[in-house]
Amino acid sequence: MRGRRGTARGRARAGHGRTTATGRLVVVTLASVAVMGLGGGPPGRQALAAGTAGGAYAFAEGAQTVDGAASTADAVRLEAGRTYRSTLPGNGKVHYRLELDATSNTYVSATAVPPAGRTVSATDGVKVSVQDGDGRSCDADTTSFGAAGSPHPVAAWAVREISPRRSLCKEAGTYYVTVERVDRGGGGSSPGPWELELTAVSEPALERTGATSAPEEWDSAPPRPVTGTPERRAGGAGFARATPVGEGVWRDDVRPGQTLFYKVPVDWGRQLHVTAELGSSRTGGSVYVPAALDLDLYNPARGHVADVGVGYDGDQKSEDLAPLPPVAYANRHDARGQIGAMRFAGSYYLVAHLAAEVADHFGDGPVPLTLRVGLSGAAQDGPGYAGEAVPPDVFAVTEEDREAAAEGAAAGDDTAMRALAVGGIGSGSALLAGLGVWTLAARRRAVP
Repeated sequence: MRGRRGTARGRARAGHGRTTATGRLVVVTLASVAVMGLGGGPPGRQALAAGTAGGAYAFAEGAQTVDGAASTADAVRLEAGRTYRSTLPGNGKVHYRLELDATSNTYVSATAVPPAGRTVSATDGVKVSVQDGDGRSCDADTTSFGAAGSPHPVAAWAVREISPRRSLCKEAGTYYVTVERVDRGGGGSSPGPWELELTAVSEPALERTGATSAPEEWDSAPPRPVTGTPERRAGGAGFARATPVGEGVWRDDVRPGQTLFYKVPVDWGRQLHVTAELGSSRTGGSVYVPAALDLDLYNPARGHVADVGVGYDGDQKSEDLAPLPPVAYANRHDARGQIGAMRFAGSYYLVAHLAAEVADHFGDGPVPLTLRVGLSGAAQDGPGYAGEAVPPDVFAVTEEDREAAAEGAAAGDDTAMRALAVGGIGSGSALLAGLGVWTLAARRRAVP
């Protein structure tokens, strides 16, 4: 059974060409309509500003809503490659079902989204486990809110793995996923229900048997933080809306209670280094918040890898994520969770949460956040899978991923049209119709 280490969370230091006037009007009004559809803020940013205590969680579009069952006998099936929405009650377990073959590894992740404005303890969190039909445990994982005790989305994962190290859970058949609250303190914090986002991904077997032990040596020396002029890159509001970033220095503002999501494409053989920095504030004083910022790293299956806490007193403060090994298939053979989680290539997620307590001492205005992202080592070929992962390319880095990280938009993402869809088709469509008439009239006036 895995679990988040509490020590890391408590650690803290004391123009592209000529455009006619008419053409410019069309471009600007389309962007403006996208913004207005979301209530006057940039796409993604408004979802943060209008939600709970700093930001509503952006669930995956098209996620199917399912009910967790009180008994495994009534459990709804989860399919690999799909995302689901559900609810986790204040007490008790909820169950879901998997139908698995005898060759693939399956990873199930549950992202718990507690309501803002509630109290949570440092040990409160979510637990996910996978069991076979006889009730034997295949795997379990727990993730907590950490020392700040500030409610925010947290994810835990569990795996059915075909491995020589595991004697159970290798057969094809029916398996069960159990999700439950964890409140080791027994204080009953945040007693109401939480929303859940569930994902399941499938990893195929290898064509040839690879190494059966983790790499013994890798460069664990803390690297020099990435330097350079920070580039503005607004964070997303959920895993499915995480903002792509690559190697570089990225800047945004985060409000107390707000959570920002980024994703970094990390290829096989590459080593990820991250530094989180809170900038100085004009309202700085003598008060010190020891766990002001919580930065979590999740792997492509939304499995928790590592975390770090940054204290804050109004002056600039920074902390590094603990050194992590290069991405390698054989890392899964290491018993240490941080190393074992670096087992496949793909998009690694950086989730930054500013504790609600910061508002008590520094106001509810935004605090400057800088993420220094470094990637070392040469990209290598993958391990040679015998089939295709579900969903495809979840354990790979594509050219589209690299382009998205360079440009800051998800591959194939039409931000303006998505904003219209999310922000209110009725008012947006009416505004578009009016602007269309306006533009047509302007064109007619321009014709001699």
